[in-house]
Amino acid sequence: MSKVRLTTNQYGKAENRLMRVYRDTDRHEIRDLNVTSELQGDFETAHTEGNNEHVVATDTQKNTVFAKAKELGVTSPEQFIMGLADHFTSSFDWVTGGRWAAEEYGWSRINDHDHSFYKSAPETRTAVFTRDGDKDTLISGFYGLTVLKTTESGFVGYPKDKYTTLPETDDRILATDIATRWIYNTSDLDFEGVYRQVKEIILDSFTDHYSHALQHTLYQMGEKVIDAVPEIDEIRFSCPNKHHFLYDIERFGLENPNEVLIVADRPYGLIEATFTRDGVEENKDAWAQIAGFC
Repeated sequence: MSKVRLTTNQYGKAENRLMRVYRDTDRHEIRDLNVTSELQGDFETAHTEGNNEHVVATDTQKNTVFAKAKELGVTSPEQFIMGLADHFTSSFDWVTGGRWAAEEYGWSRINDHDHSFYKSAPETRTAVFTRDGDKDTLISGFYGLTVLKTTESGFVGYPKDKYTTLPETDDRILATDIATRWIYNTSDLDFEGVYRQVKEIILDSFTDHYSHALQHTLYQMGEKVIDAVPEIDEIRFSCPNKHHFLYDIERFGLENPNEVLIVADRPYGLIEATFTRDGVEENKDAWAQIAGFC
């Protein structure tokens, strides 16, 4: 009698690099995605007996991604990966769910040209859709959006011990790379419009207050997104504190009124927080499912 049993398992084809070009008119449109498909379901005998009768080949999953880009189109990464989920769970009885993810890279027109583009978005857009039987969870977000402000930030009032060397300051540079994800409570919405709205709120929130710490600023961002967008129940941030330290040029006889700084890329403070709509329980299972995924 074996002492081992199969528990959680999934498999699929990761990082399918897809570009969908729309050529319906002389003015072309493009969507540039990196798509991952992973299936969950009755795959036990593939592991325990080497029986592949339920194994939808990862190559088939790859081909489906590209075929569905034509059949479904790509109006948003969210719409596209939900379409993949519907296909796989309806086409194969033993596929009960899975995880589908997409990263999207933004392009803009060169001088408003009809078919020439340059890679323009500073951030990478993300979407992850999970299905577990009749339970669906959709999480969107972005990462790599670097922001900085040269004043209206400080850090004071923290505890001091014998290892503390950081001096207090009420005027410093605040900079970070914003990585954020949010959980939708519905899939019936304008994904493009909500994405633009959330990004605009986050950028406005970075600028509109005196920041007492990066934690303080993340709360401003999360609070305003939750207040303004009823379709979002939770939003999570993971943001490094990109340190800019005053460089000592006074030893060269030069004044330095917070003008010449050295940028230290590591080590860095890492500030993370989740903000949940009042009355809604934090969806820890959903966050756990996408940990380290796409």
